[in-house]
Amino acid sequence: MLLAFIIGIFKMPNEITTRIKTRHRKFWSDPNAEKVRNTITAPDDPIEKWRNVENWQRKLSNKLNSRNFALAHNCRVPQLYWCGRNIKDINFDAFPKNYVIRPTIGHSSKLVFLMKEGYNLFENKAYSTDELKAVLQQAIDNNENLQFLIEEFLKDENGEQKILNDYKLFCFNGEIACVNIIDRFSPNTGTSTFYTEQWELIPSVNKIYPSGSYTPPPKCFNEILAQAKELSKSYKVFVRIDLYATDKGAVFGEFTPTPGMGGGFTKFGQKLLISHWNKYCKGMI
Repeated sequence: MLLAFIIGIFKMPNEITTRIKTRHRKFWSDPNAEKVRNTITAPDDPIEKWRNVENWQRKLSNKLNSRNFALAHNCRVPQLYWCGRNIKDINFDAFPKNYVIRPTIGHSSKLVFLMKEGYNLFENKAYSTDELKAVLQQAIDNNENLQFLIEEFLKDENGEQKILNDYKLFCFNGEIACVNIIDRFSPNTGTSTFYTEQWELIPSVNKIYPSGSYTPPPKCFNEILAQAKELSKSYKVFVRIDLYATDKGAVFGEFTPTPGMGGGFTKFGQKLLISHWNKYCKGMI
């Protein structure tokens, strides 16, 4: 049955890259785009407040908003230790010895620090707290909309604190086209495999990372699926939803509305995703 589906979708036209690029242009060429993205909405605000502007999903490109949205849908998120722009006020002594710093705006793990005993695993580099503050302050000075989150350093299902594997689900209004696992070595290196939601291995959907070998599903995979479907149904339009498998279960990571800016998709991936877009998000941006 899976083979017949794969053969069938190869007959479909190639459009996913064009649609993603069109979405990016419509989302961010709007002069009010940054205001929309950086207006913070609380977890207990009614859904009507989240959806009170056109293309409201832009709000969820702000990582504080995205975690609030996940909380509003009863999803697990990392514990938040600090959030703001007043870098000089950060008291690192008040946090556990291991923590994560990430910006509210950004992509590709830029300005993300996985700090384990003073060492950023994403750069293989040690930082003093003064050095961290200097880097964060420079970023704040360069962007009036930027804030930083300091959060819990999540543990994997075995209780180890390390660079976690990413579970990236390509979602369409509550339906899942595929699950991508990145066995990550660093922010930009690792291996990649793709699965159906029944955990059947399928051909690569994109070639951003080299192909890896089969990986068994995490213990919390059913929870990952349930959270992704719940969030996707509310988000409505196509989105990639990133989650982690941890010793506490599934934990929300972020929304990615324009993955890879539409680049890197294989012929199989292009046709798989456009078939889902046409079926479950027809007429949506």
